[in-house]
Formats: sequence, C-alpha cells, structure tokens
Amino acid sequence: MAWITRFLTAVAFLAVGVIFSPETFGSKSDGTKSPNLSSFIKLAHLLSFSTAWGAALWVTFIGGIIMFKNLPRHQFGNLQSKMFPAYFSMVGVCCAISVAAFGYLHPWKSATMPEKYQLGFLVSAFAFNLSNLFVFTPMTIEMMKQRHKVEREANIGDEIGWSKNQEAAKTNPKLAAMNKKFGMIHGLSSLANIMSFGSLAMHSWFLAVSSTLLH
Repeated sequence: MAWITRFLTAVAFLAVGVIFSPETFGSKSDGTKSPNLSSFIKLAHLLSFSTAWGAALWVTFIGGIIMFKNLPRHQFGNLQSKMFPAYFSMVGVCCAISVAAFGYLHPWKSATMPEKYQLGFLVSAFAFNLSNLFVFTPMTIEMMKQRHKVEREANIGDEIGWSKNQEAAKTNPKLAAMNKKFGMIHGLSSLANIMSFGSLAMHSWFLAVSSTLLH
C-alpha cells in the first residue's frame, strides 16, 4: 500500500501542475496545445476515464451484488477486503490521469465554465476514491474482521445472506452493536463510492453531448 500512496501523491501533484501551470507541459494558457502531445493526451484521458467508469459500474452495480448472493458471507467479506483496496487504487489513478489530461486539454485560464465544472467533477471523483482508499475501506475491513470473530463464536458466517446474522443479533448485544457500527462505516464508504460514480456519470454525459471536448 505504501507504493500506492507515493504513486497517487505524485500523480496528484502532476495533475495540479497541469491544471494551474499548463505551459510547463506544452499547453498554453490561451488554449493552444503542443501537437506532439495532444493526441496522446486525448487517448490517455479517454482510456483512463472509461476504465474508471467501467470499473465503478461493474463493482458497484453488478459484480458485488452477484458475489453477495452466491458466496458464503465470510468468504464474500474476505474477498471484498482484498478487492476493494485494489479497486479504489486503480480508479484513483485513472481519475488522477483524467484530471491531468483534461487540465492539459482545457487550461484553467482559458476553459469555459462548463469545462471548469467538469474538471471539478473529475477532481471530486478522485477525492472520493482517496477517502475510500485511505479512510473508509481500512475502517470497514477492520470492523468486518472483528465481527467475523464474534460470528464464528456463534457458529454463523458460512451461510449465504444475512438471515442468521440478524437472528443471532436479537440475542447477542455485542453482535448487534457491531452490526450497527459496521453498517455506519460501510454506509459512508458506499456513499463515497456512489458520489464518485455520480461525478464520473456527469463527465460521461459531458463527453456524450460535447462535440468540442477534446479539440
């Protein structure tokens, strides 16, 4: 995880530099761009954004739901604890690259207000992913491990779905309290993920309706 932190920090500083000092990277504040880099930057933006968008769509609305409905709950949780750090790292990197590329193509000083809003959406998606990667996901995983331990003592967790957990929580105050705390932390993580997805959705709409996005 340490190398991910360093890499994301470096990419974030690069993105800020591209946004507020585009001349350093060959994009003039009056909107003109280096022809040698322009095509590469367009490709980087589209590939990074589409990767982030596709991954968020799959994990949020398809893959996670299918796994929850078909895997024993503890197995599902352990898998998610390995998958989510990688997911948020990948989407975070893609968002950072998209921010840098969009900032290069649309320097802040010459960008229109809609373009500045879009840059804001991309930065928001990046920030929400970082909050999940470094704050909510570690808290959720730690709480999940603690709850798994209590559930194993009650001989539950190998079933599919929540039914046995809910039944056991009625007579186990410790498990009930853990369920409540886990639900709160997981809810914040899910909210951050949805907000990131929503920000990417706004940018996808902009891409669809704007014929001059990557001019």
